[in-house]
Amino acid sequence: MDKKSIIGFVLIFLIMIGFFGYNNRQLKKQQEYQAHLDSIAAAEAYAQWQQDSIWRAQNPEAAAALEEALTAAETSAPVMPVYSDSLLNSAASAEAQLVTLENEKLEVVFTTRGGQPYSVKVKDYLTYGKEPVYLLQPEKSQLGFVVYAPTAIDTRKFTFQYLSEASTDSTVVMRLPLGDGGYIEQCYTLEKDAYSLRETVSFVGMGALIPRNVGSIDVDFDALIPRMEKGYKNETQYSRLNYYFPDDNKPANIGNGRSGEKRFNNNIEWFAFQQQFFSAIMRAPRNFSYGEFNLAFLPKGDTDLMHCSAKMRADITPGAERIDIPFEFYFGPNNYRGLKAYGHSYEKVIPLGGRIIGVFTKYVIIPLFDWLHRFISNFGIIILLMTIFIKLVVLPFAYKSLSSSAKMQALKPYMEKINAKYPKQEDAMKKQQETMALYKKAGVSPMGGCLPMLLQMPILWAMFRFFPASIELRQQPFLWAEDLSAYDDVIHWGTSILGMDHISLFALLMAVSMFFYSKFTMQSQTAGNDPNAKMMQAMSLYMMPVMMFFICNNLSSGLSYYYLLSNLITMVETWIIRKWVVNPQEVLDKVKAAEASGKTPPKSKWQQRLEQAQKMQREMEKQKGKR
Repeated sequence: MDKKSIIGFVLIFLIMIGFFGYNNRQLKKQQEYQAHLDSIAAAEAYAQWQQDSIWRAQNPEAAAALEEALTAAETSAPVMPVYSDSLLNSAASAEAQLVTLENEKLEVVFTTRGGQPYSVKVKDYLTYGKEPVYLLQPEKSQLGFVVYAPTAIDTRKFTFQYLSEASTDSTVVMRLPLGDGGYIEQCYTLEKDAYSLRETVSFVGMGALIPRNVGSIDVDFDALIPRMEKGYKNETQYSRLNYYFPDDNKPANIGNGRSGEKRFNNNIEWFAFQQQFFSAIMRAPRNFSYGEFNLAFLPKGDTDLMHCSAKMRADITPGAERIDIPFEFYFGPNNYRGLKAYGHSYEKVIPLGGRIIGVFTKYVIIPLFDWLHRFISNFGIIILLMTIFIKLVVLPFAYKSLSSSAKMQALKPYMEKINAKYPKQEDAMKKQQETMALYKKAGVSPMGGCLPMLLQMPILWAMFRFFPASIELRQQPFLWAEDLSAYDDVIHWGTSILGMDHISLFALLMAVSMFFYSKFTMQSQTAGNDPNAKMMQAMSLYMMPVMMFFICNNLSSGLSYYYLLSNLITMVETWIIRKWVVNPQEVLDKVKAAEASGKTPPKSKWQQRLEQAQKMQREMEKQKGKR
């Protein structure tokens, strides 16, 4: 392997180490920040306990009355001056009724039991098993509101009355009468030709019942999200629970293949139960004041993917005779432009990479992808054209690398002489110095291949993030692949071997193309007796293709297809440059002319550093000899 490739691999390795190190540092910072928040919450709770203790000591009679009221609440004997026991008992035992709202995008079924959504079906999409896509499954989700007036009233325990006279084709109104003119009302509105649902929860005539020290209600949202995609590992890796703090750069999350839980005492604008390609988002325009999230992935054999739970708190104005609290929901696909149109940073649930990678994906990859899709329906051809376009964009930079490699191939006879001249490992510095002098005579830049490789790293990473999360590729067939967003398993077996139970053909072809490209480029390289060079050649020829196969075997076949095309196009570019652009004889003539002139070409900074290192090595050897 030539020096530029070795340096390139080393730089790539260092970049990857730095990237993972940066991620670990960020994770540590988040954990420290969360610990800080938890300590603040604990301190606030302790301070509140101290205040309560002081108040109880100063007001023993009031404290005794409060204890009596709390005891009565715990024994299900609340004092509710205006509540009608008969109305509540009837609401608790009444039979539920289902009501349906429907538009061009969604079918939402509501149940009067709890006055909540019963199921949400996303139209025009099917699961991998050709079943309807339900973001909220029948009888597998709960949305409840708990108000303390003065005891806890949980809307999920009561059957609301469906107000047909107040409802329309796009609106459902349900009411829970409490007696004496008081009631809880839930009004849902399904927007036309959209994935959005609006809700207003109203507490009317309850001002005298809600204690003055109660400034919020509890909002509990719980759902079992079903499995929808082909590959369990890939689906869990790209599924998570997001939560967004107002004016933050991007939402935080738990998930990405791991169960977890979080708790926050600060404002949260929205949260999302995000499957790989679909999301159920709940937003509070006035912000939630507290959030507790829990996400648990279910086993591979289960029909459901994950259990999501959000326990939130929404502020209210105590004593008001009418309290209206608005909420907004999004039930639909993770389409970047569609989510961005809402203006609440919903699109940031889609993993597009970090700041630099994300900018490239948002402003280059996605617009190019959408523009091509306007004229071409076959996504395999779209990926081919995208690959060609990207290769043309980076060609001016890649040309220097490829031409440098072609010149090094012409210098192979000289390199063999240098390797024969310095066969010993201790002469590595001299061999490197003479090699650099040869490159200088031939006009070859050993660093010429590093910049193009560094420029292509963000592109490769952007594609790595884009393809598995792109809903446009979902269930799109191409050649033998039935779904470009999932692996194309041409061979499948039941038992896991080395973490695999299938072979993806596009991933295998991509790895084979890497092998032949490495073999093709090594024609111009001489490792000599250098064990390090031989090891690098072995890594490039065997380890890298095998490693990439294992990585891509479970990922999107569209991603493996892109890498395959990229390798093939690079091989064609290399062949063309070596065949018609770089003349080997001209390179040799240039070296001979430099030698015949007798003039020593000016030393590059790299050569000067090598000479300094060699002098230092000699001095160290002399010092050792004196001892």
